[in-house]
Amino acid sequence: MDDMDVKKKDNMTMLADFYEITMGNGYFESGLKDKIAYFDMFFRKVPDNGGYAIMAGVEQLVEYIQGLKFTEEDIEYLRGKKVFSENFLEYLKNFQFHCDVWAVPEGTPIFPNEPIVIVRGPLIEAQFIETMVLLTINHQSLIATKANRIVRAAQGRTIMEFGSRRAQGGDGAVLGARAAYIAGCGGTACTMAERDFGIPALGTMGHSWVQLFPTELDAFRAYARIYPDNCLLLVDTYNVLKSGVPNAIKVFREEVLPRGYRPKGIRIDSGDITYLSKEARKMLDEAGFADSVIVASNSLDEYIIRDLLVQGAKVDMFGVGERLITSKTEPVFGGVYKLVALEEGSKIIPKIKLSENVEKVTNPGFKQVYRLFDRRNNKAIGDVITLAHEEIDESKPYEIFDPEYTWKRKTLTDFYAKKLLTKIFENGRCVYEGPDLNTIRNYCKEQMDTLWEEVLRFENPHKYYVDLSQPLWDIKTQMLREYSSK
Repeated sequence: MDDMDVKKKDNMTMLADFYEITMGNGYFESGLKDKIAYFDMFFRKVPDNGGYAIMAGVEQLVEYIQGLKFTEEDIEYLRGKKVFSENFLEYLKNFQFHCDVWAVPEGTPIFPNEPIVIVRGPLIEAQFIETMVLLTINHQSLIATKANRIVRAAQGRTIMEFGSRRAQGGDGAVLGARAAYIAGCGGTACTMAERDFGIPALGTMGHSWVQLFPTELDAFRAYARIYPDNCLLLVDTYNVLKSGVPNAIKVFREEVLPRGYRPKGIRIDSGDITYLSKEARKMLDEAGFADSVIVASNSLDEYIIRDLLVQGAKVDMFGVGERLITSKTEPVFGGVYKLVALEEGSKIIPKIKLSENVEKVTNPGFKQVYRLFDRRNNKAIGDVITLAHEEIDESKPYEIFDPEYTWKRKTLTDFYAKKLLTKIFENGRCVYEGPDLNTIRNYCKEQMDTLWEEVLRFENPHKYYVDLSQPLWDIKTQMLREYSSK
């Protein structure tokens, strides 16, 4: 790969929907390029009808914004389209980013309709980054959400992300592994993910190794001699119980123990995992290898893992591939990016998008999100979307109410409030020092522990409260009245 190819790969500036550039040219020619606008990114529905999602992808969003630059090749390509003015192309040639950006930290549980990224700045700039804001946050949040469901289904057993070969492209594999690790997976099969992010890379052998040798026993012996300190054998190439496990036990005794090591265990990749793991566990225990783990793989997801454990499967670790890395049961996160306000002089003028579908009506204005916690147990009570200047006084009772069913109200006392959105760019300059990946992972676990079990259910989870403050609700209601009367 020559330098030009590397440059094109690393510079993601042109990964934009074409209409962002045509609108940019329109803003420029209309004298609106410096108009200050506010955009919210939010999502409307939790994947898999779940009770929560998990924020991920902020680090990559920061990297993208820091790398914004139109190359000479980009400008020549756009000139060749013959739809852009020369003045606009000259502007792009000297493009600089001046926006303020806020985001919810990675690893935070997030919920529908609340802003998880806010961009404020010159209209042409804030509009241009729409695609990459959505692409970056949508993908990793989707995979983190799915991975966390799978991790919880395993009830403390390690989940290994095995999805590289089924991912949608290289970035899908590497960044999917990153998102899965944030959400609690113990490691990945993706070697590049360890190189780039320090995520433990895991894996031993495939069926081809076993098939390569004259017999399964020969294959196991060869592997054990090379890796006596990490001997985990794949036992389902021919017959798990008649040959795989007996051969593994024989090799553990004859090749691993004499070298001063204990065997790691076995992996089962096909068949009736519940039955096979129970029988294999008996055989290993009777042979003196009660400390050897049983790993299961083969098109697993949270529902299958849950059922396996209910049925008494003796599995210590799960390798989960395609159904995790693609979020197969619901492969779209569905985040959107909407204009919510403009500045006129010193005033912020709220904007609203109307729809005959109530769920598609946006929340106007420049906003903040507060998470309210019960002081007695540190459990999350709910979130409140407020106007940006509002402060929630923890020393006084605070009333929350459902923004649709407004008679559903509750007055909170003995609570504390935490702002969720944190500033990551100010006037185009990064002001956020992101934590390392293990810190994000630990933070995610801590934050998940603040949610009630009812919210975490796989089926019919309790709806987590996301309410509007009274001032924001008043503005939205007034705008709806005004527009409906026109």
